Amino acid sequence: MSVQVAAPAVELKELGGPRDKGAAAPSRPAEPGPLPPPGLGVAGAPCPLPAPAGEREAAAAPGAGCGAERPPVSGCPGLPAAGLPPGAAKVPQASAMKRSDPHHPQHRHRDGGDGGAGREAMVSPDGTVTEAPRTVKKIQFADQKQEFNKRPTKIGRRSLSRSISQSSTDSYSSAASYTDSSDDETSPRDKQQKNSKGSSDFCVKNIKQAEFGRREIEIAEQEMPALMALRKRAQGEKPLAGAKIVGCTHITAQTAVLMETLGALGAQCRWAACNIYSTLNEVAAALAESGFPVFAWKGESEDDFWWCIDRCVNVEGWQPNMILDDGGDLTHWIYKKYPNMFKKIKGIVEESVTGVHRLYQLSKAGKLCVPAMNVNDSVTKQKFDNLYCCRESILDGLKRTTDMMFGGKQVVVCGYGEVGKGCCAALKAMGSIVYVTEIDPICALQACMDGFRLVKLNEVIRQVDIVITCTGNKNVVTREHLDRMKNSCIVCNMGHSNTEIDVASLRTPELTWERVRSQVDHVIWPDGKRIVLLAEGRLLNLSCSTVPTFVLSITATTQALALIELYNAPEGRYKQDVYLLPKKMDEYVASLHLPTFDAHLTELTDEQAKYLGLNKNGPFKPNYYRY
Repeated sequence: MSVQVAAPAVELKELGGPRDKGAAAPSRPAEPGPLPPPGLGVAGAPCPLPAPAGEREAAAAPGAGCGAERPPVSGCPGLPAAGLPPGAAKVPQASAMKRSDPHHPQHRHRDGGDGGAGREAMVSPDGTVTEAPRTVKKIQFADQKQEFNKRPTKIGRRSLSRSISQSSTDSYSSAASYTDSSDDETSPRDKQQKNSKGSSDFCVKNIKQAEFGRREIEIAEQEMPALMALRKRAQGEKPLAGAKIVGCTHITAQTAVLMETLGALGAQCRWAACNIYSTLNEVAAALAESGFPVFAWKGESEDDFWWCIDRCVNVEGWQPNMILDDGGDLTHWIYKKYPNMFKKIKGIVEESVTGVHRLYQLSKAGKLCVPAMNVNDSVTKQKFDNLYCCRESILDGLKRTTDMMFGGKQVVVCGYGEVGKGCCAALKAMGSIVYVTEIDPICALQACMDGFRLVKLNEVIRQVDIVITCTGNKNVVTREHLDRMKNSCIVCNMGHSNTEIDVASLRTPELTWERVRSQVDHVIWPDGKRIVLLAEGRLLNLSCSTVPTFVLSITATTQALALIELYNAPEGRYKQDVYLLPKKMDEYVASLHLPTFDAHLTELTDEQAKYLGLNKNGPFKPNYYRY
């Protein structure tokens, strides 16, 4: 298909012995011992270009190794929750159920007296109270003399773990659904895996999960009508025949539908993850089984992150001629390590604010040697992915991680762009009291007109219950802000970049990090105050929950059309600069999604088109139109 467009370490010790697979019943924590300093060093890659401020994920990926359970696979309806296998659940005894009756003569109760707090007792029929036997579990910590910020060894490269309280380990709550079903703690880099066709050109957590990931991809296809329509309309013509696309995005079921669509259109693809937490392991396995070279797993360290990108790019006998990036890390790596590759690359498609900033910086410095398409600022990306997606996924991410109630909570949202607008609208609808911080007077006026109080962060930091960053900037929430927050304040980021919250300032010996759930940490001050940090300051919705598939269909279709346009554009149409997606393409993407709603567009008459000075088939708005 051709689209005609006018040119425009603290090592983790097991708590009280090896952990069972199933979630235990609630238990009282053992007497707390001294906490070790959380050694969470980060190895940053040197950067001759503008420093990568995007999702260069830190080496500290708690729970990804060192004996800890793997991080969760979110949004996976078919995956069995962590727990005992079917049929193996322990059936409560009748006597145990009777004990919940306060009138039963032998019911258990808690003794709250001195020295006996938390102990269970048995009351016999004659009134004698005897203490029930119990097993005291002790928390074991690694060597407390271990150097702070010490680099991990080979086994530690997968992650740096931190202390975990026994209560969070044994708690029987919704956290049980956040554990990976795999017991294999070996790094994927140390495994020798092959798919059913004998290929080993991939690196995923467990190739045996492929069937399970295939089901997820099939579910996603039902909510991605435009990509499925694109396959039917264009696969015969193969507009991407000969394209060799290297991609670095979130690897989810929706991305898999995009990759398989690109393959159906004739492209060869190699893929890595742009975020260490958002990869769905079973989907990555399904793609590897289908023959896609995929290098990603949930809970990568920073070393793993760059290694995976390098494995996508540096392969004998294969060189990319197109780049699809989310955050600019892939583009940065090629510039840094393999600059000669750009001689054969026809174009870059970038979909994030952070990545687009980098491209403009390169263009301004005269270092951008290929055309680039700014998908992030296309209407279909800004208004749908950024606004409508975040309006739904912010609540999902917060609910899954904290089980909190939003009514009456005081929330400050930093930034009132499209992401901030979506977050504020959702929280306001749930009854939260929402404050907004902004640097742009136009966005600030929009916030005021929408009924939000415009403040400086310093003015409300002591009273708010939730802090959400949506700016794409750096050091929006500093250590000074973190020190002044109230007890149990929740801190999270909805921007792509992981630099908005100064998490590095929290990695100091006087602060204790306590892992509560996957992607949920309590950072505890010496006076006992704690904040709840989500996803270590990385993207909340894709790290801690899922995003609506239908919205991702719009973004993925925009990416596919941008790749087709750049790949098939005649020489000279696009210079070595950054371009917005042509308006005609934006409109085409939107039109492909309208049949889902049984929507019917009105067509202009010849007279009306002449009056407006428009083509009957569009584009219908000038590039300067503000939607």
